[in-house]
Amino acid sequence: MQRSKQLALLEQTLDYKFLNHSLLDNALTHRSHSGTNNERLEFLGDSILNFIVAELLYLRFPQAPEGDLSRLRAALVRGESLAEIAKDIALGDYLNLGEGELKSGGFRRASILADALEAVIGAIYLDSGLESCKTFIRKWFDSRFNDLSLATGEKDPKSQLQEWLQGRRKPLPVYSVTEIGGDSHNQQFTVVCSVSLLADTSTATATSRKAAEKEAALIMLKKLEQVYG
Repeated sequence: MQRSKQLALLEQTLDYKFLNHSLLDNALTHRSHSGTNNERLEFLGDSILNFIVAELLYLRFPQAPEGDLSRLRAALVRGESLAEIAKDIALGDYLNLGEGELKSGGFRRASILADALEAVIGAIYLDSGLESCKTFIRKWFDSRFNDLSLATGEKDPKSQLQEWLQGRRKPLPVYSVTEIGGDSHNQQFTVVCSVSLLADTSTATATSRKAAEKEAALIMLKKLEQVYG
């Protein structure tokens, strides 16, 4: 498929048409492919993302102290979250990668996907300004904002599991989709959660990947509590 047709398909997914298509192509070009790559756009997009998320948190939690706002922002913009969004829009299918990265599955690597998403944000900013970026970030992060809470007891299971592990200086949990079944309008996602502290894993099935991850995290929390109290 011609590159222009590929970019047009991505624009349909994004529901955004670039005035300058070279910006989008540049945002999707990894350093393994070309000396002219997406690292500068990634730098720009990272700053814009952090600013917009900070503003949204500031408005959403008017009584929250700086420390809580920083913690919530870090949870939202971490690489894992960005890679999940990139996977949701199949961004890996459109990346320009060098031969080595292609052979090693770079289009699935979380760090490459997260960097590319930040670069796309930078490209949208240069193409049409800050308000367009806000529109996309609100859309991509809407459900994640709804999961946020300043009260520990109200945090969703994934956040609780992450903080439980971070408090013990252990690696973050890994979530893997092992099966997608059902009809296209009623899919079922099966997710496995694993942590470095246990050989055992937890498995859950739900109508969305996110819901399955939450359920798997809750099961894992219970397993950890049984072992470590």
